[in-house]
Amino acid sequence: MAMMQGPSVSNVEDIVVCRNVHKWYGEFEALKGVDLDVKTGEVIVILGPSGSGKSTFIRCLNRLEEHQEGRIIIDGIELTHDLRNINEIRREVGMVFQQFNLFPHLTVMENITLAPIHVRKWSRERAEELAMQWLTRVGIPEQAEKYPGQLSGGQQQRVAIARTLTMQPRILLFDEPTSALDPEMIKEVLDVMRDLARGGYTILAVTHEMGFAREVADRVIFFDAGQIVETNHPSEFFTNPKEERTKLFLNQILHH
Repeated sequence: MAMMQGPSVSNVEDIVVCRNVHKWYGEFEALKGVDLDVKTGEVIVILGPSGSGKSTFIRCLNRLEEHQEGRIIIDGIELTHDLRNINEIRREVGMVFQQFNLFPHLTVMENITLAPIHVRKWSRERAEELAMQWLTRVGIPEQAEKYPGQLSGGQQQRVAIARTLTMQPRILLFDEPTSALDPEMIKEVLDVMRDLARGGYTILAVTHEMGFAREVADRVIFFDAGQIVETNHPSEFFTNPKEERTKLFLNQILHH
């Protein structure tokens, strides 16, 4: 697979800045004052038990969820109620979900080119050309005219990744992208993610794939009960966790 070239980076600055971010669902506080700075080109893996707030957090970064307190600044633009800001940020931030969210009645090519044509106002030719480049890079150019139902789960997730990348985002968010896949398909999706991680993209990935975290993360962040409990380089995080909650979580995960 060709090395995936990320967006050009002129200087290393914080592309994501979160300050004291809170999020409630009714009485339940899902995020309790999250602070995080992410540098351009940094790869961050977010771990944590289910219900710890990790998915809520990354969904707040492109306003799929709304934070109620604190500040989130993406590439210099603050996330507020201003729709122009939200739309601008969504152009910068691509998201890949657990479920592939492909339209079943559209071909792979139509799924990928829909947003570039309607949102970025590109010509069909330009959108299709870029879509083919990404389908080639995720290893499935021959699937362009098929429908999602004709593909395996791993292929569908790779289409979803190609669809996200065709929009030319600077930041990629992954929300447990392999958890709905059969075990034999996980590797093919992780291989694509590894390639992207080495290609200069800024990545925040919620995943339980420890091998991926060890191999490509610049930092591992552990969420529990709506807070960042611990953050460290993977070599330290996995061999020498500081917090009791982190140790407990790693024991459960690594010995299953």
